[in-house]
Amino acid sequence: MSEQLALFATNEMPEGLHYQPEFLNDEEERDLIGRFGALPLAPFQFGAFEGKRRVASFGWRYDYNQHKLEQAEDLPAWIAPLIVKVQAFAGLPAASIRQVLFTEYGKRTGIGWHRDKPHFDQVFGLSLASACKFRFRRKTGPTWQRFTLEAEPRSLYMMAGESRSIWEHSIPPVDSPRYSITFRTMAGENTRAFRPPGQTPKDRAGMH
Repeated sequence: MSEQLALFATNEMPEGLHYQPEFLNDEEERDLIGRFGALPLAPFQFGAFEGKRRVASFGWRYDYNQHKLEQAEDLPAWIAPLIVKVQAFAGLPAASIRQVLFTEYGKRTGIGWHRDKPHFDQVFGLSLASACKFRFRRKTGPTWQRFTLEAEPRSLYMMAGESRSIWEHSIPPVDSPRYSITFRTMAGENTRAFRPPGQTPKDRAGMH
């Protein structure tokens, strides 16, 4: 049976996945998008493969050629207030977020199925400029279970638990240019987040 035929959708959010719409206001979003112009963005490198999206890592970066984690430039000072806000949302101790990835997606650019490297622990993603379908899948016996989160501009998602360690995720090609900022804690450090407060059925709007 093909993968497409073996997939089945679920309305059940993967364990450990949380979503907060309107995490930023319009002015905050415009300011962050404007900051991308001064970042050292470069095409994503996966071994000999060069991706269409452009990225810049701070704090730590994963080298796909040497298959190891490397120290990167220090986190920009201007991102510190946003890091504090993300940590407060998740109930994390101060200085828990140690890595930040900026990504610029051009039109018709996406990202394939993957799980974040095990060197990192909890993952937070901030969507800017346009929406995307944030897809999840996991193997269940001979089939694939899947879930899609409609990530709107200015929204924040959090991946922990099974959504982080068992489910793979991907983003299909976007219809309009999009930016994202990914925040990560480091594996092996005592920085476990609490369940984000205030999640209501409204927060799940747009999920399939």
